[in-house]
Amino acid sequence: MEHDRVRTRAWVLYPDIRNEQHRRDAEAAIHEGVALAAALPDLDVVGSKVVRLPRAHPGWLFGSGKIEELKELFHDNEVELVLIDGPVTPVQQRNLEKAWKVKILDRTGLILEIFSDRARTREGVLQVEMAALSYQRTRLVRAWTHLERQRGGLGFVGGPGETQIEADRRAIDDQLINLRRQLAKVIKTRTLHRAARAKVPYPIVALVGYTNAGKSTLFNRLTGADVMAKDMLFATLDPTMRRVQLPEGFEVIMSDTVGFISDLPTELVAAFRATLEEVLAADLILHVRDISHEESDAQAKDVETILSSLGVDDSRPQIEVWNKLDQLPEDQADARRSRAEREDGLHAISALTGEGLEDLLAEISEVLQGSRHEAELELNFVDGKQRAWLFQQDIVQAEEQTETGFRITVLWTEKQKAQFQSL
Repeated sequence: MEHDRVRTRAWVLYPDIRNEQHRRDAEAAIHEGVALAAALPDLDVVGSKVVRLPRAHPGWLFGSGKIEELKELFHDNEVELVLIDGPVTPVQQRNLEKAWKVKILDRTGLILEIFSDRARTREGVLQVEMAALSYQRTRLVRAWTHLERQRGGLGFVGGPGETQIEADRRAIDDQLINLRRQLAKVIKTRTLHRAARAKVPYPIVALVGYTNAGKSTLFNRLTGADVMAKDMLFATLDPTMRRVQLPEGFEVIMSDTVGFISDLPTELVAAFRATLEEVLAADLILHVRDISHEESDAQAKDVETILSSLGVDDSRPQIEVWNKLDQLPEDQADARRSRAEREDGLHAISALTGEGLEDLLAEISEVLQGSRHEAELELNFVDGKQRAWLFQQDIVQAEEQTETGFRITVLWTEKQKAQFQSL
C-alpha cells in the first residue's frame, strides 16, 4: 500500500556560486530544486537552503566551516538524504557523504530518479536505464556500506556500497551494450511507425515547453484525451499522440512531449533524443510557456537552447503560447492579452479555463493550411498508383481527362509533394 512506503527524510541545498558563468536566480533555483524533490513519491523534504559561495571547493564543494554548520543542521533534523541542486563530482560526493554521514544526490541523479519513476513505455524505460548506467559508471569511487536500505527506482537513493570498481565497470559496460541492442530494435519500430504516419495526410503539431508549463492540460483540452496532467515537474515522460479536428474540419495530429528543464543531464539529452525526434518530424511547434512563473523568460531560453541543439531551426513554423493566464492578477493578465493581440505568432491562453483556445486553433489551422499550395499535374493512364494516392490524400481539387491520361489540380504541402515525387 502507498502509505506504508518508507519515506526518506531529505534536505535540498542550492550552491549559489558567485563566479559561475551561467548563474541562475538563487530563489527560483531552490524553489525548482524542492519541486523536483517533491516529484519523487518516497521523499519527505524537511528543509531547503541556499548556500552562497565565492567559488566551488574542488574536493568538497563547500568550505570546512560551512560543512560543519550543515552537518549539525542535518543531524538535528534527522536528515538521511541531501539533494544538491547542481553538479557534484564523484570525489566531492564521497567526501561529503563521509563528513555528513548521509546519502548525497546531485541534480542529474535526482532527475534520473524521477525519470525512472515515471517512464512507462519500453523505450522510455530502456533510455532511463542507459542514462542511469552511464551516470553510475562515472560514480564508481565510493565505498558506502552503512546505508543499506533497499528501494525501487535506480538505487541512487539508498542501497549497498560499491566494491570491486573494475568488475562493476565491466558489468555496467556489458549491460550498456545489451541495452543499446534492445533500444535499437525499439527505435527501429518507432521509425517504421513514423514512416507509416508520414503517409497519412495529417500535419503534426508538437507541444514543447519547460516542465510544468501546462502542456498536458492543453493537450487534454484540445484532444479530449486523458493524459496525466499534474502540477508537478515531469508529469509527462512518454510522447503521446492524438488526432484533432480543427475549425473548418481540418485534421492534425497533436503530440505531447517530455518537458524540458535547465541543465538537463547530458546523459538524458542523449538518451531522450529519440523521444524528442517527434519534434523534428513536426510541421508546427507550439512552445507552451507558464507565463505566471517569475522565471518564464529564462525557462523559454532554456527550451530554445535545447530545440536548437536538436536541430530545430528558425524555418520551422512556431507559435508561442502564454499559458496560465488564470494564475495572474487581472491587470497583469490584461497586459499579456493585449501584447498577444498586437504580436504575430503569440497567443495568451488558459488551458484550464479554455480562454483563448478558439483563436489559437484558428491560427494553427491558418498556419498549416497556409503552407499548402496549388499545383497542376499531368498523369498518364499507367500512373494509376500515383492517381489513387492523390485521392487517398484528399488533396485533389479538380480533374479532367486528356488524350494521354489525366490533368489533376491539387492543393498540397511541400511534404506531400515530396512524398508524391518519391512514389
